[in-house]
Amino acid sequence: MPTITNPQYLLDQAKRRVTTSPMLTLPGMGLLEKRLNARDWPQHVMAQPPAGSDLKPVMGDGGLPIIGHMVEMFRGGPDFWLQNYRKHGPVMLLDSPIIPTVAALGPDAGRAIYSNGNKDYSQQGWTPMIGAFFNRGLMLMDFEEHLFHRRIMQEAFHRSRLVGYTEQVDKVVSQVVANDWVANDPRFLLYPAMKELTLDIASMVFMGHEPGTDKELVTKVNKAFTVTTRAGNAIIRTGIPPFTWWRGLKAREYLEGYFEERVRERRGRDGSDLLSVLCQSEDEDGNRFSDDDIVNHMIFLMMAAHDTSTSTATTMSHYLAANPEWQERCRDESDRLGDGPLDIEALEKLESLDLVMNESIRLVSPVQWAMRRTVRDTELLGYYLPEGTNVIYYPGMTHRLEEIYPDPYTFDPARFTEPRNEHKKHRYGFTPFGGGAHKCIGMVFGQLEIKTIMHRLLRRYRLELPRPGYQLKQDYGGMPVPMDGMPIVLRPLH
Repeated sequence: MPTITNPQYLLDQAKRRVTTSPMLTLPGMGLLEKRLNARDWPQHVMAQPPAGSDLKPVMGDGGLPIIGHMVEMFRGGPDFWLQNYRKHGPVMLLDSPIIPTVAALGPDAGRAIYSNGNKDYSQQGWTPMIGAFFNRGLMLMDFEEHLFHRRIMQEAFHRSRLVGYTEQVDKVVSQVVANDWVANDPRFLLYPAMKELTLDIASMVFMGHEPGTDKELVTKVNKAFTVTTRAGNAIIRTGIPPFTWWRGLKAREYLEGYFEERVRERRGRDGSDLLSVLCQSEDEDGNRFSDDDIVNHMIFLMMAAHDTSTSTATTMSHYLAANPEWQERCRDESDRLGDGPLDIEALEKLESLDLVMNESIRLVSPVQWAMRRTVRDTELLGYYLPEGTNVIYYPGMTHRLEEIYPDPYTFDPARFTEPRNEHKKHRYGFTPFGGGAHKCIGMVFGQLEIKTIMHRLLRRYRLELPRPGYQLKQDYGGMPVPMDGMPIVLRPLH
Protein backbone atom coordinates (compact mmCIF):
# COMPACT_ATOMS: atom_id res chain seq x y z
CA MET A 1 0.00 0.00 0.00
CA PRO A 2 1.47 3.43 -0.96
CA THR A 3 2.38 5.76 1.91
CA ILE A 4 3.40 9.40 2.39
CA THR A 5 6.59 10.38 4.17
CA ASN A 6 6.57 13.64 6.07
CA PRO A 7 9.51 15.19 4.10
CA GLN A 8 7.72 14.29 0.85
CA TYR A 9 4.53 15.97 2.08
CA LEU A 10 6.30 19.09 3.33
CA LEU A 11 8.23 19.46 0.07
CA ASP A 12 5.01 19.22 -1.93
CA GLN A 13 3.38 21.89 0.23
CA ALA A 14 6.41 24.17 -0.16
CA LYS A 15 6.33 23.79 -3.95
CA ARG A 16 2.60 24.53 -3.95
CA ARG A 17 3.11 27.82 -2.09
CA VAL A 18 5.85 28.84 -4.54
CA THR A 19 3.97 27.95 -7.74
CA THR A 20 0.60 29.42 -6.73
CA SER A 21 0.05 33.01 -7.83
CA PRO A 22 1.50 35.51 -5.30
CA MET A 23 -1.81 37.35 -5.55
CA LEU A 24 -3.28 34.44 -3.61
CA THR A 25 -0.59 33.60 -1.09
CA LEU A 26 1.24 36.79 -0.12
CA PRO A 27 0.33 38.08 3.37
CA GLY A 28 -2.37 40.72 3.30
CA MET A 29 -3.80 39.82 -0.13
CA GLY A 30 -7.18 38.90 1.36
CA LEU A 31 -7.48 42.33 2.96
CA LEU A 32 -6.35 44.01 -0.27
CA GLU A 33 -9.00 42.06 -2.20
CA LYS A 34 -11.74 43.30 0.14
CA ARG A 35 -10.58 46.90 -0.18
CA LEU A 36 -10.42 46.69 -3.97
CA ASN A 37 -13.88 45.14 -4.21
CA ALA A 38 -15.31 47.91 -2.03
CA ARG A 39 -13.74 50.68 -4.07
CA ASP A 40 -15.75 52.75 -6.57
CA TRP A 41 -13.42 53.07 -9.53
CA PRO A 42 -13.78 56.11 -11.82
CA GLN A 43 -15.62 55.02 -14.95
CA HIS A 44 -14.87 56.08 -18.54
CA VAL A 45 -16.28 55.37 -21.99
CA MET A 46 -14.64 52.72 -24.19
CA ALA A 47 -15.96 54.14 -27.49
CA GLN A 48 -18.76 56.50 -28.45
CA PRO A 49 -21.61 54.79 -30.36
CA PRO A 50 -22.40 56.04 -33.87
CA ALA A 51 -24.64 59.11 -33.89
CA GLY A 52 -28.31 58.22 -34.03
CA SER A 53 -27.75 54.53 -33.27
CA ASP A 54 -29.52 54.52 -29.87
CA LEU A 55 -26.75 52.20 -28.61
CA LYS A 56 -25.21 52.67 -25.18
CA PRO A 57 -21.48 53.14 -24.68
CA VAL A 58 -19.59 50.49 -22.74
CA MET A 59 -18.29 51.93 -19.48
CA GLY A 60 -15.49 50.65 -17.27
CA ASP A 61 -12.13 51.20 -15.62
CA GLY A 62 -8.56 49.95 -15.57
CA GLY A 63 -8.24 48.93 -11.93
CA LEU A 64 -4.77 49.08 -10.40
CA PRO A 65 -1.79 50.15 -12.53
CA ILE A 66 -0.20 47.30 -14.53
CA ILE A 67 -2.17 44.44 -12.92
CA GLY A 68 -5.68 45.85 -13.33
CA HIS A 69 -8.22 43.68 -11.48
CA MET A 70 -6.10 40.52 -11.41
CA VAL A 71 -6.08 40.33 -7.60
CA GLU A 72 -9.89 40.25 -7.46
CA MET A 73 -10.20 37.92 -10.46
CA PHE A 74 -7.62 35.38 -9.29
CA ARG A 75 -8.97 35.30 -5.76
CA GLY A 76 -12.70 35.70 -6.33
CA GLY A 77 -13.27 34.13 -9.72
CA PRO A 78 -17.02 34.04 -10.50
CA ASP A 79 -17.89 35.95 -7.31
CA PHE A 80 -15.92 38.97 -8.56
CA TRP A 81 -17.94 38.95 -11.77
CA LEU A 82 -21.21 38.44 -9.94
CA GLN A 83 -20.51 41.55 -7.86
CA ASN A 84 -19.82 43.56 -11.02
CA TYR A 85 -22.92 42.19 -12.75
CA ARG A 86 -25.06 43.46 -9.88
CA LYS A 87 -23.27 46.80 -9.84
CA HIS A 88 -22.67 47.62 -13.51
CA GLY A 89 -24.98 45.38 -15.53
CA PRO A 90 -24.29 42.78 -18.23
CA VAL A 91 -21.62 44.63 -20.25
CA MET A 92 -18.59 46.37 -18.75
CA LEU A 93 -15.08 47.42 -19.77
CA LEU A 94 -11.91 46.10 -18.16
CA ASP A 95 -9.41 48.60 -19.50
CA SER A 96 -6.40 46.46 -18.61
CA PRO A 97 -2.99 47.63 -19.89
CA ILE A 98 -2.26 43.98 -20.77
CA ILE A 99 -5.41 42.94 -22.67
CA PRO A 100 -8.31 45.43 -22.70
CA THR A 101 -11.55 43.44 -22.76
CA VAL A 102 -15.28 43.79 -22.45
CA ALA A 103 -16.86 41.46 -19.90
CA ALA A 104 -20.16 39.95 -21.07
CA LEU A 105 -22.14 38.77 -18.05
CA GLY A 106 -25.34 36.80 -17.53
CA PRO A 107 -27.33 34.29 -19.62
CA ASP A 108 -28.57 36.79 -22.20
CA ALA A 109 -24.98 37.71 -22.98
CA GLY A 110 -24.23 33.97 -23.21
CA ARG A 111 -27.00 33.60 -25.78
CA ALA A 112 -25.52 36.35 -27.96
CA ILE A 113 -21.94 35.10 -27.71
CA TYR A 114 -22.58 31.37 -28.17
CA SER A 115 -25.30 31.54 -30.83
CA ASN A 116 -23.33 34.16 -32.85
CA GLY A 117 -26.12 34.27 -35.40
CA ASN A 118 -24.60 37.08 -37.49
CA LYS A 119 -21.04 35.76 -37.09
CA ASP A 120 -20.03 38.96 -35.35
CA TYR A 121 -17.69 37.16 -32.94
CA SER A 122 -14.43 35.44 -33.83
CA GLN A 123 -12.52 32.89 -31.71
CA GLN A 124 -9.48 35.15 -32.01
CA GLY A 125 -10.37 36.58 -28.63
CA TRP A 126 -8.38 33.61 -27.30
CA THR A 127 -5.26 34.60 -29.24
CA PRO A 128 -3.82 37.23 -26.86
CA MET A 129 -4.17 34.81 -23.94
CA ILE A 130 -3.29 31.36 -25.27
CA GLY A 131 -2.65 31.70 -29.01
CA ALA A 132 1.11 31.37 -28.54
CA PHE A 133 0.68 28.09 -26.66
CA PHE A 134 -2.31 26.42 -28.37
CA ASN A 135 -1.80 27.71 -31.90
CA ARG A 136 -4.40 26.41 -34.36
CA GLY A 137 -6.15 24.19 -31.89
CA LEU A 138 -9.81 23.58 -32.75
CA MET A 139 -11.02 26.17 -30.23
CA LEU A 140 -8.99 28.92 -31.92
CA MET A 141 -10.43 28.31 -35.40
CA ASP A 142 -13.26 30.26 -37.00
CA PHE A 143 -16.30 29.74 -39.18
CA GLU A 144 -15.75 27.57 -42.28
CA GLU A 145 -12.25 26.48 -41.34
CA HIS A 146 -13.47 25.44 -37.91
CA LEU A 147 -16.36 23.50 -39.42
CA PHE A 148 -13.98 21.77 -41.86
CA HIS A 149 -11.64 20.62 -39.08
CA ARG A 150 -14.50 19.69 -36.76
CA ARG A 151 -16.06 17.41 -39.39
CA ILE A 152 -12.84 15.44 -39.70
CA MET A 153 -12.26 15.34 -35.94
CA GLN A 154 -15.81 14.19 -35.23
CA GLU A 155 -14.81 10.72 -36.44
CA ALA A 156 -12.66 10.37 -33.32
CA PHE A 157 -15.65 10.93 -31.01
CA HIS A 158 -18.36 8.75 -32.57
CA ARG A 159 -20.06 6.38 -30.14
CA SER A 160 -18.31 3.40 -31.74
CA ARG A 161 -14.96 4.99 -30.85
CA LEU A 162 -16.15 5.91 -27.36
CA VAL A 163 -16.84 2.23 -26.64
CA GLY A 164 -13.16 1.40 -27.08
CA TYR A 165 -12.00 4.51 -25.21
CA THR A 166 -14.18 3.61 -22.22
CA GLU A 167 -12.57 0.18 -21.93
CA GLN A 168 -9.12 1.78 -21.97
CA VAL A 169 -10.13 4.42 -19.39
CA ASP A 170 -11.42 1.75 -17.04
CA LYS A 171 -8.21 -0.25 -17.37
CA VAL A 172 -6.10 2.72 -16.29
CA VAL A 173 -8.44 3.90 -13.53
CA SER A 174 -8.83 0.47 -11.95
CA GLN A 175 -5.07 0.03 -11.75
CA VAL A 176 -4.22 3.50 -10.40
CA VAL A 177 -7.02 3.81 -7.84
CA ALA A 178 -6.27 0.36 -6.44
CA ASN A 179 -2.48 0.53 -6.37
CA ASP A 180 -1.21 4.12 -6.39
CA TRP A 181 -3.38 6.21 -4.08
CA VAL A 182 -2.73 6.58 -0.35
CA ALA A 183 -5.44 5.45 2.11
CA ASN A 184 -6.21 6.58 5.67
CA ASP A 185 -3.98 9.65 5.48
CA PRO A 186 -5.38 13.22 5.62
CA ARG A 187 -2.17 14.48 4.00
CA PHE A 188 -3.03 12.76 0.70
CA LEU A 189 -3.55 15.46 -1.95
CA LEU A 190 -6.21 14.43 -4.42
CA TYR A 191 -5.75 17.15 -7.06
CA PRO A 192 -2.16 16.28 -8.12
CA ALA A 193 -2.99 12.56 -7.92
CA MET A 194 -6.08 13.07 -10.07
CA LYS A 195 -4.09 15.17 -12.55
CA GLU A 196 -1.54 12.40 -12.92
CA LEU A 197 -4.34 9.85 -13.37
CA THR A 198 -6.10 11.85 -16.10
CA LEU A 199 -2.79 12.31 -17.92
CA ASP A 200 -2.21 8.55 -17.72
CA ILE A 201 -5.68 8.12 -19.21
CA ALA A 202 -5.01 10.65 -21.96
CA SER A 203 -1.63 9.04 -22.69
CA MET A 204 -3.26 5.65 -23.22
CA VAL A 205 -6.52 6.68 -24.90
CA PHE A 206 -5.01 9.44 -27.04
CA MET A 207 -1.51 8.07 -27.60
CA GLY A 208 -1.72 4.32 -26.99
CA HIS A 209 0.87 4.35 -24.16
CA GLU A 210 0.31 1.84 -21.37
CA PRO A 211 0.13 3.59 -17.96
CA GLY A 212 3.34 3.64 -15.97
CA THR A 213 5.55 2.59 -18.89
CA ASP A 214 7.57 5.81 -18.86
CA LYS A 215 7.08 7.77 -15.65
CA GLU A 216 9.78 10.32 -16.49
CA LEU A 217 8.19 11.13 -19.85
CA VAL A 218 4.70 11.41 -18.34
CA THR A 219 6.03 13.76 -15.66
CA LYS A 220 7.68 16.03 -18.24
CA VAL A 221 4.55 16.13 -20.41
CA ASN A 222 2.35 16.82 -17.38
CA LYS A 223 4.57 19.72 -16.34
CA ALA A 224 4.60 21.12 -19.89
CA PHE A 225 0.79 21.10 -20.07
CA THR A 226 0.55 22.80 -16.67
CA VAL A 227 2.99 25.54 -17.71
CA THR A 228 1.28 26.20 -21.06
CA THR A 229 -2.21 26.29 -19.54
CA ARG A 230 -1.30 28.91 -16.95
CA ALA A 231 1.16 30.97 -19.00
CA GLY A 232 -1.66 32.95 -20.62
CA ASN A 233 -2.18 34.87 -17.36
CA ALA A 234 1.41 36.16 -17.29
CA ILE A 235 1.75 39.83 -16.43
CA ILE A 236 5.09 40.17 -18.28
CA ARG A 237 4.14 38.86 -21.72
CA THR A 238 7.53 38.43 -23.36
CA GLY A 239 9.66 35.53 -24.53
CA ILE A 240 12.56 36.53 -22.29
CA PRO A 241 13.77 34.08 -19.62
CA PRO A 242 12.91 33.34 -16.88
CA PHE A 243 9.43 34.87 -17.08
CA THR A 244 6.20 32.82 -17.18
CA TRP A 245 5.46 33.64 -20.84
CA TRP A 246 8.91 32.38 -21.88
CA ARG A 247 8.38 29.18 -19.86
CA GLY A 248 5.07 28.66 -21.66
CA LEU A 249 6.75 29.04 -25.06
CA LYS A 250 9.47 26.53 -24.11
CA ALA A 251 6.83 24.10 -22.88
CA ARG A 252 4.99 24.45 -26.20
CA GLU A 253 8.23 23.64 -28.06
CA TYR A 254 8.67 20.51 -25.95
CA LEU A 255 5.09 19.37 -26.65
CA GLU A 256 5.52 19.97 -30.40
CA GLY A 257 8.58 17.73 -30.46
CA TYR A 258 6.80 15.10 -28.40
CA PHE A 259 3.79 14.93 -30.72
CA GLU A 260 5.72 15.28 -33.98
CA GLU A 261 7.66 12.13 -33.12
CA ARG A 262 4.48 10.23 -32.33
CA VAL A 263 2.69 11.36 -35.51
CA ARG A 264 5.59 9.92 -37.51
CA GLU A 265 5.17 6.66 -35.61
CA ARG A 266 1.40 6.45 -36.26
CA ARG A 267 1.12 7.50 -39.91
CA GLY A 268 0.06 4.52 -42.02
CA ARG A 269 -0.51 2.24 -39.03
CA ASP A 270 -3.75 0.92 -37.60
CA GLY A 271 -4.61 1.75 -34.03
CA SER A 272 -7.55 2.50 -31.75
CA ASP A 273 -5.97 5.43 -29.87
CA LEU A 274 -7.17 8.93 -30.73
CA LEU A 275 -3.89 9.94 -32.39
CA SER A 276 -4.08 6.97 -34.75
CA VAL A 277 -7.72 7.79 -35.47
CA LEU A 278 -6.83 11.40 -36.35
CA CYS A 279 -4.08 10.12 -38.66
CA GLN A 280 -6.68 7.98 -40.46
CA SER A 281 -9.78 10.21 -40.32
CA GLU A 282 -11.19 11.98 -43.34
CA ASP A 283 -14.39 13.80 -44.22
CA GLU A 284 -16.92 12.80 -46.88
CA ASP A 285 -14.73 14.37 -49.57
CA GLY A 286 -11.61 12.47 -48.51
CA ASN A 287 -9.89 15.44 -46.83
CA ARG A 288 -7.39 14.56 -44.08
CA PHE A 289 -5.35 16.42 -41.50
CA SER A 290 -1.74 17.36 -42.22
CA ASP A 291 0.96 16.35 -39.73
CA ASP A 292 1.03 19.92 -38.41
CA ASP A 293 -2.75 19.90 -38.00
CA ILE A 294 -2.57 16.74 -35.89
CA VAL A 295 0.21 18.10 -33.68
CA ASN A 296 -1.76 21.31 -33.04
CA HIS A 297 -5.00 19.47 -32.35
CA MET A 298 -3.37 16.90 -30.07
CA ILE A 299 -1.71 19.58 -27.92
CA PHE A 300 -5.05 21.31 -27.49
CA LEU A 301 -7.09 18.12 -26.97
CA MET A 302 -4.69 16.71 -24.39
CA MET A 303 -4.82 19.96 -22.43
CA ALA A 304 -8.59 20.25 -22.66
CA ALA A 305 -9.23 16.59 -21.85
CA HIS A 306 -7.07 16.08 -18.81
CA ASP A 307 -7.32 19.52 -17.18
CA THR A 308 -11.12 19.77 -17.29
CA SER A 309 -11.56 16.15 -16.15
CA THR A 310 -9.09 16.68 -13.31
CA SER A 311 -10.99 19.74 -12.09
CA THR A 312 -14.40 18.07 -12.31
CA ALA A 313 -13.45 14.76 -10.65
CA THR A 314 -11.61 16.59 -7.85
CA THR A 315 -14.55 18.90 -7.17
CA MET A 316 -17.00 15.98 -7.20
CA SER A 317 -14.85 14.10 -4.69
CA HIS A 318 -14.82 17.09 -2.36
CA TYR A 319 -18.57 17.57 -2.44
CA LEU A 320 -19.24 13.86 -1.97
CA ALA A 321 -16.93 13.84 1.05
CA ALA A 322 -18.76 16.88 2.45
CA ASN A 323 -22.21 15.41 1.71
CA PRO A 324 -22.24 11.75 2.83
CA GLU A 325 -25.89 11.25 1.93
CA TRP A 326 -25.12 11.93 -1.74
CA GLN A 327 -21.99 9.80 -1.53
CA GLU A 328 -24.05 6.84 -0.30
CA ARG A 329 -26.70 7.43 -2.96
CA CYS A 330 -24.03 7.33 -5.68
CA ARG A 331 -22.34 4.31 -4.10
CA ASP A 332 -25.62 2.39 -4.00
CA GLU A 333 -25.91 2.76 -7.78
CA SER A 334 -22.26 1.76 -8.25
CA ASP A 335 -22.75 -1.26 -6.00
CA ARG A 336 -25.52 -2.47 -8.30
CA LEU A 337 -23.02 -2.44 -11.18
CA GLY A 338 -20.35 -4.21 -9.13
CA ASP A 339 -16.71 -4.58 -10.07
CA GLY A 340 -17.13 -6.05 -13.54
CA PRO A 341 -15.88 -4.39 -16.74
CA LEU A 342 -17.54 -1.08 -17.54
CA ASP A 343 -19.17 -0.08 -20.79
CA ILE A 344 -21.17 2.95 -21.91
CA GLU A 345 -24.52 1.33 -21.13
CA ALA A 346 -23.43 0.56 -17.56
CA LEU A 347 -22.13 4.08 -16.99
CA GLU A 348 -25.39 5.56 -18.26
CA LYS A 349 -27.16 3.85 -15.33
CA LEU A 350 -25.19 5.94 -12.81
CA GLU A 351 -27.76 8.73 -12.86
CA SER A 352 -26.91 10.13 -9.42
CA LEU A 353 -23.33 10.69 -10.56
CA ASP A 354 -24.71 12.72 -13.48
CA LEU A 355 -26.55 14.95 -11.00
CA VAL A 356 -23.49 15.33 -8.79
CA MET A 357 -21.33 16.09 -11.82
CA ASN A 358 -23.68 18.81 -13.03
CA GLU A 359 -23.90 20.41 -9.59
CA SER A 360 -20.12 20.25 -9.10
CA ILE A 361 -19.34 21.95 -12.41
CA ARG A 362 -22.06 24.50 -11.71
CA LEU A 363 -20.34 25.45 -8.45
CA VAL A 364 -16.78 25.19 -9.84
CA SER A 365 -16.91 25.53 -13.63
CA PRO A 366 -13.65 24.15 -15.10
CA VAL A 367 -13.68 26.48 -18.12
CA GLN A 368 -14.10 29.95 -16.64
CA TRP A 369 -14.07 31.98 -19.82
CA ALA A 370 -15.37 32.06 -23.38
CA MET A 371 -13.20 34.52 -25.28
CA ARG A 372 -14.21 36.21 -28.53
CA ARG A 373 -13.27 39.19 -30.72
CA THR A 374 -15.65 41.29 -32.80
CA VAL A 375 -15.01 41.08 -36.54
CA ARG A 376 -17.04 44.22 -37.27
CA ASP A 377 -18.78 47.02 -35.42
CA THR A 378 -21.72 45.40 -33.64
CA GLU A 379 -23.93 45.61 -30.58
CA LEU A 380 -24.25 43.43 -27.50
CA LEU A 381 -27.46 43.74 -25.48
CA GLY A 382 -27.83 47.33 -26.67
CA TYR A 383 -24.18 48.31 -26.10
CA TYR A 384 -21.84 49.44 -28.89
CA LEU A 385 -18.78 47.26 -29.60
CA PRO A 386 -16.28 48.49 -32.21
CA GLU A 387 -14.52 46.07 -34.56
CA GLY A 388 -11.57 44.34 -32.89
CA THR A 389 -13.00 44.41 -29.36
CA ASN A 390 -11.99 41.49 -27.14
CA VAL A 391 -15.09 40.10 -25.40
CA ILE A 392 -15.10 37.53 -22.58
CA TYR A 393 -18.18 35.66 -21.37
CA TYR A 394 -18.10 34.10 -17.88
CA PRO A 395 -20.34 31.00 -17.63
CA GLY A 396 -19.25 30.30 -14.04
CA MET A 397 -20.87 33.57 -12.96
CA THR A 398 -24.15 32.67 -14.64
CA HIS A 399 -24.09 29.36 -12.77
CA ARG A 400 -24.27 31.30 -9.48
CA LEU A 401 -27.23 33.55 -10.29
CA GLU A 402 -29.93 33.11 -7.65
CA GLU A 403 -32.55 34.03 -10.27
CA ILE A 404 -31.77 30.70 -11.92
CA TYR A 405 -30.38 28.68 -9.00
CA PRO A 406 -32.03 29.53 -5.65
CA ASP A 407 -29.56 29.28 -2.75
CA PRO A 408 -26.76 29.07 -5.36
CA TYR A 409 -23.87 28.32 -2.97
CA THR A 410 -25.55 25.22 -1.54
CA PHE A 411 -24.58 21.84 -2.99
CA ASP A 412 -27.93 20.51 -4.21
CA PRO A 413 -27.76 18.05 -7.14
CA ALA A 414 -31.54 17.61 -7.01
CA ARG A 415 -31.90 21.02 -8.63
CA PHE A 416 -31.18 19.22 -11.94
CA THR A 417 -34.09 16.76 -11.51
CA GLU A 418 -37.75 16.94 -12.48
CA PRO A 419 -39.78 18.97 -11.77
CA ARG A 420 -37.23 21.59 -10.62
CA ASN A 421 -34.96 21.60 -13.69
CA GLU A 422 -33.42 24.89 -12.59
CA HIS A 423 -30.83 24.71 -15.36
CA LYS A 424 -33.62 24.92 -17.94
CA LYS A 425 -35.01 28.25 -16.76
CA HIS A 426 -32.86 29.92 -19.40
CA ARG A 427 -31.48 28.17 -22.47
CA TYR A 428 -28.04 29.55 -21.65
CA GLY A 429 -28.33 29.23 -17.89
CA PHE A 430 -26.04 26.17 -17.77
CA THR A 431 -23.19 26.10 -20.28
CA PRO A 432 -20.17 24.34 -18.71
CA PHE A 433 -19.30 22.87 -22.12
CA GLY A 434 -19.84 26.05 -24.10
CA GLY A 435 -22.52 26.39 -26.75
CA GLY A 436 -23.24 26.86 -30.41
CA ALA A 437 -20.79 25.78 -33.11
CA HIS A 438 -17.93 25.59 -30.59
CA LYS A 439 -19.62 23.41 -27.99
CA CYS A 440 -17.03 20.98 -26.59
CA ILE A 441 -16.45 18.18 -29.11
CA GLY A 442 -15.17 15.84 -26.37
CA MET A 443 -18.04 16.44 -23.92
CA VAL A 444 -19.41 12.89 -23.92
CA PHE A 445 -15.94 11.35 -23.65
CA GLY A 446 -15.17 13.59 -20.67
CA GLN A 447 -18.40 12.64 -18.91
CA LEU A 448 -17.73 8.92 -19.41
CA GLU A 449 -14.16 9.30 -18.14
CA ILE A 450 -15.23 11.15 -15.00
CA LYS A 451 -18.01 8.68 -14.20
CA THR A 452 -15.55 5.80 -14.60
CA ILE A 453 -13.15 7.44 -12.15
CA MET A 454 -15.85 8.15 -9.59
CA HIS A 455 -17.41 4.69 -9.90
CA ARG A 456 -14.12 2.93 -9.19
CA LEU A 457 -13.30 5.39 -6.39
CA LEU A 458 -16.65 4.88 -4.66
CA ARG A 459 -16.47 1.11 -4.98
CA ARG A 460 -13.16 1.05 -3.14
CA TYR A 461 -13.20 3.97 -0.68
CA ARG A 462 -15.35 6.11 1.54
CA LEU A 463 -14.41 9.74 0.95
CA GLU A 464 -13.92 11.95 4.01
CA LEU A 465 -12.85 15.55 4.53
CA PRO A 466 -9.31 15.90 5.96
CA ARG A 467 -10.69 17.69 9.05
CA PRO A 468 -14.02 19.03 10.32
CA GLY A 469 -15.00 22.32 8.72
CA TYR A 470 -12.49 22.04 5.86
CA GLN A 471 -13.23 24.60 3.13
CA LEU A 472 -12.04 24.20 -0.46
CA LYS A 473 -10.34 27.36 -1.79
CA GLN A 474 -9.63 27.78 -5.48
CA ASP A 475 -6.89 29.54 -7.43
CA TYR A 476 -8.75 31.14 -10.36
CA GLY A 477 -5.59 32.14 -12.25
CA GLY A 478 -6.51 29.68 -15.01
CA MET A 479 -8.75 26.66 -14.74
CA PRO A 480 -9.74 26.46 -11.06
CA VAL A 481 -7.05 24.70 -9.01
CA PRO A 482 -7.34 23.91 -5.27
CA MET A 483 -4.80 26.15 -3.57
CA ASP A 484 -3.77 23.43 -1.12
CA GLY A 485 -3.96 20.47 -3.52
CA MET A 486 -7.24 19.41 -1.84
CA PRO A 487 -6.36 16.87 0.84
CA ILE A 488 -8.87 14.06 1.32
CA VAL A 489 -9.06 10.87 3.34
CA LEU A 490 -9.70 7.63 1.46
CA ARG A 491 -11.11 4.99 3.85
CA PRO A 492 -10.98 1.46 2.36
CA LEU A 493 -14.40 -0.17 2.37
CA HIS A 494 -13.08 -3.72 2.57
